[in-house]
Amino acid sequence: MFKAVLFDLDGTLLHIDMDYFLKQYFKKMVELAAEMGYREGSRLVEQVWNSTDVMIADLNHDASNEEVFMRDFYRNWPYPPEEFNLFFDRFYRERFPLLKEFCRPFPGVPEMVEYIMGQGLKVVVATNAVFPLSALQDRIAWAGLGHHQFDLITSYELMHFCKPHVQYYQEIAQRIGVQPEDCLMVGNDTGEDLPAGKIGMKTFLVEDLLIDKGADYKADWQGGLPHLFDFVKKCI
Repeated sequence: MFKAVLFDLDGTLLHIDMDYFLKQYFKKMVELAAEMGYREGSRLVEQVWNSTDVMIADLNHDASNEEVFMRDFYRNWPYPPEEFNLFFDRFYRERFPLLKEFCRPFPGVPEMVEYIMGQGLKVVVATNAVFPLSALQDRIAWAGLGHHQFDLITSYELMHFCKPHVQYYQEIAQRIGVQPEDCLMVGNDTGEDLPAGKIGMKTFLVEDLLIDKGADYKADWQGGLPHLFDFVKKCI
């Protein structure tokens, strides 16, 4: 029925409260900044948020998400890239892995992903492309999936668009060489994951950690993870 399955990461493959997780994420970022002699902690958080918003809104195919973020960030930050990039490198190498305690794997997810891969389908970690690959690989490992070889992980170094733009989903389909109508998008966010249906992808809305802010999209299928597991066995 499908040739590829796209999985959102946070709240779909990984049990995580992103609101709480991001509070801890920025707390550790501010702590490291202070240790390295940067006292503008609140300004750093604000600028990361602002530049992330710019990155999400950008629809220029000529620049990666990372390039868009960094260009805006350093346009508004008092330290040059050759200096402050060392901070980002150290943060993701040393502090980001410590956030593992704030999430846990979903039982049954690794076995489900392994089953799908065993059927010869392409499998994509289709998380919003706002983090570097190293941070995504950490979270994939926390989900119990670190040993799996995915066909694509949508990091901000690689991708040129973000959710909820349909261009994000079009870029995935182009990169894996599969027509949108042959893809299934699985996610827990009605506003970010269900727009995949606008280009012909089928969608499955996972309800365990549902995020629904009133987006006007309808999933082709929906249910909790046990329902998803049954669906995969019947339809993949």
